[in-house]
Amino acid sequence: MEVVTLSPKFQVVIPQPIRSALRLSPGDKMHVIGYGNRVEIIPARAMKSMRGILRESGRPADTQVDRDDDRL
Repeated sequence: MEVVTLSPKFQVVIPQPIRSALRLSPGDKMHVIGYGNRVEIIPARAMKSMRGILRESGRPADTQVDRDDDRL
């Protein structure tokens, strides 16, 4: 866990090891989400970069969802 300081302009600097691990670059868009007493900053990735993440063992993952019997 890294500790950062909030600037007078409410800015934070993401530590270099985290920037490298997440491959962040200046100008990248981020989602900022507040949960109770904490803040999460999540990189906003283009859908194109997510291509292929559901593949396992060379074939597409099963995305079928079984519906409850009471649904139409």
